Amino acid sequence: MASVRDLPPNVHISSHPCLLAKLSQLRLKATPAKDVKSLVHDISLILGCDALATSTTSVQGPKDETHLGFPYDTATIAPQTISLIPILRSGLAMVDALQTILPDPVPVHHLGLYREPSTLEPVEYYNNLPHHIPDPTLKANSTSAAAFAPSSTTASALEAEADGTGAPYASSLAIILDPVIATGGTCAAAIQTLKEWGARRIVVLSIVGATEGVRRAAEEWPEATEIWLAAVDPELTGQGMIKPGLGDIGDRLFLTIGK
Repeated sequence: MASVRDLPPNVHISSHPCLLAKLSQLRLKATPAKDVKSLVHDISLILGCDALATSTTSVQGPKDETHLGFPYDTATIAPQTISLIPILRSGLAMVDALQTILPDPVPVHHLGLYREPSTLEPVEYYNNLPHHIPDPTLKANSTSAAAFAPSSTTASALEAEADGTGAPYASSLAIILDPVIATGGTCAAAIQTLKEWGARRIVVLSIVGATEGVRRAAEEWPEATEIWLAAVDPELTGQGMIKPGLGDIGDRLFLTIGK
């Protein structure tokens, strides 16, 4: 496994003992599809807790009452505009875990990308990101810290979200879900798509990545992207598979091995 010291500073590798034990079970060839699904969920849950602890903040809400009538200060999280971006198809297995962690429902926007077999480069075949109005507080290609800070000019967007009418801008935080980063082409393409959409920050959650691919993805938009993984493996095969890796996790999840 690669050391985090060998990777860009926006890459984070979990050292949680329970996660590492579950990862070992997920790598096992004999693990049945039902257990593969639950292990992906459990690992995503732990990774999500780690990632959201640094990419969100607690915000005090209005006072309310407990069931017994005692007053207390409510709490929510910022940013308020968050979306989940599963990469079809295996990223779907990670969605429930993130929805479990987040205190309120958030939009789920799907991206479909596949690797062209001869070049191993990504090809987009599906994109359901909603049309958006560019945020007037952001300059084109702005990636500075100031660009991510709250601004009074975004108050209307937050108010629209709070009253249920929906924010008119792309998500402040977009969370890419994809169990594997192999060559890094798919992840880099997804990051670029979300940057063009208008996302202000991106968090990538992946279970296993190859050193070369993780580095490629991390360098796509380093000012605004953080990548969280359970492990980074050192090698890629000529077919673009991670060694030792997880095998074809999509085939394992959806019982299409040998198709």
